[in-house]
Amino acid sequence: MSRIFVADDHPLIQAAVQSLLASGGHEIVGAAATVDEAIAAIPISGAEIVLLDVQMPGGSGLQVLSSLRAKGQSVPTLLLTARATDEVIREAVALGVRGVLMKTSEPTLLLDALEAIAAGETWIDPAIRGRVDSISAPGSRRRALTERERLLVQLVGDGLTNREIAARLDTTEGTVKAYLHALFDKVGVDSRTELAMRAADLT
Repeated sequence: MSRIFVADDHPLIQAAVQSLLASGGHEIVGAAATVDEAIAAIPISGAEIVLLDVQMPGGSGLQVLSSLRAKGQSVPTLLLTARATDEVIREAVALGVRGVLMKTSEPTLLLDALEAIAAGETWIDPAIRGRVDSISAPGSRRRALTERERLLVQLVGDGLTNREIAARLDTTEGTVKAYLHALFDKVGVDSRTELAMRAADLT
C-alpha cells in the first residue's frame, strides 16, 4: 500500500478520505488545509502519492502542483475536484497530474485510482475521461494554454519583470517563477527571451 498526503480544506472530507484510505491499508503521512501548508509540507512528508484538492484557501491546488514541479518535486498527484472545468483539466494535464477524481464519484473509485497510480499508470475519472483525452491529444498544446498562462505570456512579451508581473497578478514573485517554469516546459522553451519571442504566436 502507499504513503499518502492529503491536501483538502474541508475537515469532513479530510476525515472521510483518511478513513477510507486507512481501511484500504494506505498510510497517511501528512495533511494540509491551505496552499502554503501543502507547499511546505509535501516535500518533507515522504509521500508516494499526493491527493490534492483544486479549491483551497490561499489559491488553487494547481498552484501547489506548479510550485512542486518548479522545485523538481515529481511525486505522483491525484487531483480531487468538485467541478472539472476545461481550464482546470488543461492546466492539470500541462503540470503532469497522474489522476483526476470527481468528488461526486463513488468513494471506491478513490482506491481504484490510487492502485492504478501506484502501479505507474494514469487514472482519469470515467465521467470526464473523454474530455481529458480530447484536451491532451497531440496537436492541442496551444489550446491547452489557460487564460492565466496566456496573460503571463503576454506580460513577458511586454517586457515586464517577475516583480511587475507579480504586482499585476496580485501574487508573489515566487509564484510567478513557478508558473514560468511550468510554462517553459509546456510550450517547449528554455528562457524568458524565447517565450517573449513566441508571445505573438501563443496569445
